[in-house]
Parts: sequence; structure tokens; C-alpha cells
Amino acid sequence: MLASSSSPIDLRSDTVTRPSAAMRQAMANADVGDDVLDGDPTTRALEDAVAAALGKERALFFPSGTMANQAAIWVHTTPGTEIFCDAESHVFHWEIAGAAALCGVQCKLVKGQGPVYRAHELRAQLRTPSIHAPEPSLVCLENTHNGAGGVVTSVEDMQAIRDVAREHGLPVHIDGARLWNAATALERPLADLAACGDSVMVSFSKGLGAPVGACLAGSDVFITKAHRARKRFGGGMRQSGILTAAALYALQHNFARLNEDHASAQYLAQVVQGAGGATVVPPDTNIVMIDLPEPRADEVIVKARELGVQVSAWNPSRVRAVTHLDAPMGVVAEAAARLRQAIAYALHH
Repeated sequence: MLASSSSPIDLRSDTVTRPSAAMRQAMANADVGDDVLDGDPTTRALEDAVAAALGKERALFFPSGTMANQAAIWVHTTPGTEIFCDAESHVFHWEIAGAAALCGVQCKLVKGQGPVYRAHELRAQLRTPSIHAPEPSLVCLENTHNGAGGVVTSVEDMQAIRDVAREHGLPVHIDGARLWNAATALERPLADLAACGDSVMVSFSKGLGAPVGACLAGSDVFITKAHRARKRFGGGMRQSGILTAAALYALQHNFARLNEDHASAQYLAQVVQGAGGATVVPPDTNIVMIDLPEPRADEVIVKARELGVQVSAWNPSRVRAVTHLDAPMGVVAEAAARLRQAIAYALHH
């Protein structure tokens, strides 16, 4: 559902997309049942499709990716242990300390020399066993990596991280909110990426354009336990087929077009590069991070909105723009020119 000519071009996130007429029709026509009591047929169809695509035994639908991530941590860990995650990961920064509050574990941060950590950097953070130190319980990966700018971790690097985890008897959870984008960029099947984790979360409200929802996938035993976690966290839903019909439509119709968003992001990056001295992180996928030479992100946001473009401030000197299906290349081209003007204005006044 494209923005009207009078409304701003919204590039704050790929979560701002609205259901298309066809997606809304799929929701209206969904075959539903009480998923808490007997199971919802449309939800079952989605879960089966996701499990097959990821090469896992089962999948379970969740209201959000954050709840699915936290359920995975709850299943994999025990209170008083620590989990390893990227220093800029969503699990650490943007889930309001859920790992601590809900699961009783602490995060040990792995800082990569590059935009994401690699296997040798994980190995360096593993503690020598000691009565004074917490025991490790889980390794978390994020692909694509939101905070790094939609950066993709290769299958080979994921496998190397998995191998280090296995050496220490640790399961691996993949925060794959945008795993669809990673698979598209790498030109690899989703199952190749998912095979690197014991569990994996994928979100339908990011690049796929559904209004809500995520799935958590893993072994049959794992998902049975995750179902209990979902119930405990308040994620049991009744006629959830109304929601999963949108997710199923998104998976069937919007996954294959993600390379269009990647091309739009690359175009936007080229146009904005150098504006007012700004430097753009070359995008791997659909997220464009723009680093300003001084902390004026807020001024850029205000000026961009005046010019009809909405973007977000990642930090005081970094601006984020995200391409998506409601902003095709022609719209992004218009937004890019306006954003370049906004950056130049903000940095020179």
C-alpha cells in the first residue's frame, strides 16, 4: 500500500508497510480455529511451511520476534548462566533486558573487529571454567545484523561459530528477523543458514510486509518446550489464522521480491554518499546507515521530514533509512534526492 503523494515517504523501517488489498483479502478469507484449544488450520499451514523452508522439524507462531527470541533463551538456558551475543545485537539492546528479567541470564558481549563478530572472537570470550564465573548456556547470532546496518554473515562464518559453540557443548540460536534478506543477498536457501542454529526466529513484519508475527523453529522437543514458554509469556492466541494468513501470503508472494529492496538501498546509498561530508555504510541488504561528521542526526530528521521523507536517528551521528515493498525504486529515488538535500542543509547550518 503505497504512500499518497501528500504523505511523507516513510523509510524509518521495513515494519511500516501496510497490508495490500490481496493480503487483507487473505486475512478475511482465512480458515480459522481456536489455536489454544484445538489448533488453527491456517496457523498450522504457516508453521509447516516455515519449518520446511528452514529445514527444521517444527515451527511455532509468535506475536513478535522479541517474544520468540525470549522463548528460545528460556528453553535453551537455566537461570544464573550467561549467553553470548554480539555487542550491538537486538537481543542485548532492544529487548528491554528480557534475558535477565524473564530468563535470569546475563549477556556476555562479543565485540567483532568488523561489523559482526566471528568465530575466533567468540572463542576468545569463552571463560576458563571457574567456581567464580557463570557457566555458559547459549550462543546467539543475528543475521542480518540490524545495528550494523543489515550486514549479512556468510554461511561459512555461521558454520564456524556453530563449530566453536559445539566444542563447548553450547546450543546456537539465530535471531533471523531478516533471515529472508540474508538468504536473498547470499543467494542461498534459507535452510542453509538455519542449519547453523539449533533454533531460529524469523519475522514476517520486516521485509515480507505482514502486519504482525514471527515464527520460532527447531526440533520437535525444542518447540514443545517453546510452546510452554509462549503460553507463560502470554502469547497464546485464539483464532490466530487471521494473522497467520497475512504471514503466509507474505511468505508466498513477497519473499521473492526482496532483491528489489536491496537494489533500492544501494541506489539510495550512492545518492546520499558524501552529502555534507556524510559517509554511508555500503548496504548488504535493505538497511542504509548514514554516518554524519558531527552529531546532528536530529537536525537531519527534522529537515528530511520537512522535505517529505521520514528516516530515523540510530544515534546522535548516525541516520538510518530502510527500503521496503511500499517504497519501490521510483519512490526511493525521490526520497534519496530529498534526503541528500536534508543532510547537506543540516550539516551546513
